[in-house]
Amino acid sequence: MAGWMLLRCLFGPYLHRIHRSPDQTRTDGRTPRRGWNYQPRGLERHTDSILGWASVLWSLSYYTSPLLLCYLYRKGYICSSKLAPISQYVGTALVCLLGVACLRGWGRWRNPEYLQFITILEENRKNNTPSNKKKLACFDFNFKHWPVDFSWKEVGSPKLSKGGVSLLRPEPKHRGAADSVLNSVRTLPCHILSYLIAHSFGRMMLYPGSVGLLQKAMRPMLQQGQARLVEEVICCEGNAGFYEVGCMNTPLEGGYSVLGWNHPGFGGSTGFPYPQNEANAMDVVIQFAVHKLGFQLSDIIVYAWSIGGFTASWAAMSYPEIRALVLDASFDDLLPLALKVMPDSWRPLVTHTVRQYMNLNNAEQLCKYQGPVLLIRRTKDEIITTTGPEDIMSNRGNDLLLKLLQYRYPKVMTEDAIRAVRQWLAAGTPIEEESVYTGYEVDDDWCLSVLQSYQTDRETLFPWSVGEDMTLEGRRQLALFLARKYMRNFETTHCTPLPITEFRSPWKL
Repeated sequence: MAGWMLLRCLFGPYLHRIHRSPDQTRTDGRTPRRGWNYQPRGLERHTDSILGWASVLWSLSYYTSPLLLCYLYRKGYICSSKLAPISQYVGTALVCLLGVACLRGWGRWRNPEYLQFITILEENRKNNTPSNKKKLACFDFNFKHWPVDFSWKEVGSPKLSKGGVSLLRPEPKHRGAADSVLNSVRTLPCHILSYLIAHSFGRMMLYPGSVGLLQKAMRPMLQQGQARLVEEVICCEGNAGFYEVGCMNTPLEGGYSVLGWNHPGFGGSTGFPYPQNEANAMDVVIQFAVHKLGFQLSDIIVYAWSIGGFTASWAAMSYPEIRALVLDASFDDLLPLALKVMPDSWRPLVTHTVRQYMNLNNAEQLCKYQGPVLLIRRTKDEIITTTGPEDIMSNRGNDLLLKLLQYRYPKVMTEDAIRAVRQWLAAGTPIEEESVYTGYEVDDDWCLSVLQSYQTDRETLFPWSVGEDMTLEGRRQLALFLARKYMRNFETTHCTPLPITEFRSPWKL
């Protein structure tokens, strides 16, 4: 038994923190500690440090490997005579690291706190009962070692196929058979280069949170956020997959029941954040909320920030019964933002790479949803603008709103009405916004009565034909009324947490 526990300590996960839930009390009546960071003892601490530095060096080597290989090639090290001694050094280093790992396992085995943790973890793997899960939730450790609570295989989701859930794909260009073959041969280098970009630095630029070095740097902050959720908020079902810091804190402070999840490759989540993987993960989150936690789709509001708008709009498109959708600081399409940061000479390559591998087509997905939507625009946003935060009209949230309104109310959104909405969007402050709104003498009561009358008399599925026989002035008023109902401005930058005072359910007619 002792040998088995020593082996489990050798291959066990990192233990970061030990929590105590708010309902736990001490026998002497004193207020107990809510939690404390796990403190490795001498041998374990030193071996952890060595292995940590080895991990950092490996990460640096991995991310710089193309440059490193080019340097070694130019210096003539890529040959059998040079590689043989290098492989010996590498082998020796690996043997030494294995010895260090064994010493760390010995140090863990002699630490009663780690021994208690590994015992509870093994009990949970054998018998995943609510009581055992509650005990395990008192420990913060590498999430990939947490016993599986729910699997997509438990429910037969009709949206899942062999390759995953379905996504909206760009329309293929129709060519003749001969032209198609010749074009495939001609564009083969571009396809190869696009694949390499998307699966290397392209993914890291789009999803920096998936980079291991950044996760290591942010670990103290994430640990603090998770400790706050466990020790100050009552959570049920042993829910350990937290948004440790991020947008879930806003609705949580508002009293909502919140289910947060990490992108593939973020935090303890495995995999890589490509669109197909993102949609697959989102589908499992919805299935988990419905089948495991017992929520009805009609009770779920999907709230997303920034790039999370892709999975949120996918969920709304794929599960139209969802109650509402809130998109904060999101955009309509990734391509204009990608072109902004890349050289103009790369335009064809960037366009092909985005459309084939990183096609975050939020607006296209959003227009497939029939329910209530609220867009929150950051008026000083520096991330989703194509020129700069001072140019509010380059904010791609504007395009997201216009595309949604043009799809839902095509007869209202004529050129003159779009011009009026753009003028309203150009307002950078609430005073300027109100000035534009009153300048067009928008009658809210009249606009509301027109929409309610149309909804009562006709089929309510979008797109609507309301505004077909309306005057130019009426269309302008209705367009501005709808724009203000669908979008709210928040005077801040992209990464400022949204206060609960700015969070609300979308407008519903």
